[in-house]
Amino acid sequence: MTVASTAIPILAGPTASGKTSISLDLAKSLDAEIISADSRQIYKGLTIGTAMPTSAQLDTVRHHFIGELDPGESYSAGIFARATEERIGEISTRSKNVIITGGSTLYVHSLYSQLADIPDIDPSVRSDLNERILTEGSSKLYRELVSVDPDYAATLDESKTHRLVRGLEVFVGTGQTLSSFYAVSPSPLNRFALFILFRPREALYARINERVDVMMEEGLLEETRSLIKQGGATMDLMKRTIGYQELISVVDGSCPVQEAVELIKRNSRRYAKRQLTWYRRYEHATWIDIESCTSSDAVEQIGASLKKRG
Repeated sequence: MTVASTAIPILAGPTASGKTSISLDLAKSLDAEIISADSRQIYKGLTIGTAMPTSAQLDTVRHHFIGELDPGESYSAGIFARATEERIGEISTRSKNVIITGGSTLYVHSLYSQLADIPDIDPSVRSDLNERILTEGSSKLYRELVSVDPDYAATLDESKTHRLVRGLEVFVGTGQTLSSFYAVSPSPLNRFALFILFRPREALYARINERVDVMMEEGLLEETRSLIKQGGATMDLMKRTIGYQELISVVDGSCPVQEAVELIKRNSRRYAKRQLTWYRRYEHATWIDIESCTSSDAVEQIGASLKKRG
């Protein structure tokens, strides 16, 4: 497998921080292709609600892991990490550079720090936990996770049932916390340079609110209605995705539109806060306040940092 000779930039940051536009400008500057580290943009159909790059943006720079899978297909941070290493090798055969961009924290972590070597766990443990969520509610299990693994619990909330179950199943199955496994992760195959794009909280929250309004204007509710008709795996995915999970209640008549819109904004702001909390663990990351600089300034700063690293 081909290994990049220079550090590959990872552009991470909270939702609505402006990663897409900066990554496009950086890709043009470095003659690079973009690999998306987004756990939802990989799926077909979830276009508006995941702020998927537009057709024009995709035509400008070649992207990877955008709309490549059907909702029922399995995808995880581990799968992403292995597939990314393969894509890096493939891209290098075209004499192109690579940029990673996205806000899914575990996906970024799977590259920058690599995923820990966690033993296989009896599937019955997960089944039991999923059953408990149905019978006891996710709030109770979330409190249990807080008590046994507060570091990992701080990166999610009770609505993230998939990750909640993962944290508890690792503890039940191994007697060790998931965060402790992450603390001793192996070194990655390629070298990565992590850049966290951020804005002051008030500016970020204003952008989040504005983006939700734009999504609604672009037809997010209509997209949700269309996706609901697919049912099955698509419905399961929507229930775990901010923007869609709130609008499902609008479609079934249990929630007014404006109330759902405010919930999307609130949940997106909370998600952004958790993302920033996660990113603070990376001591060697470079933080760039893109509220106080132009896109070209950010690109220049990133380029200079990469050149210095060699």
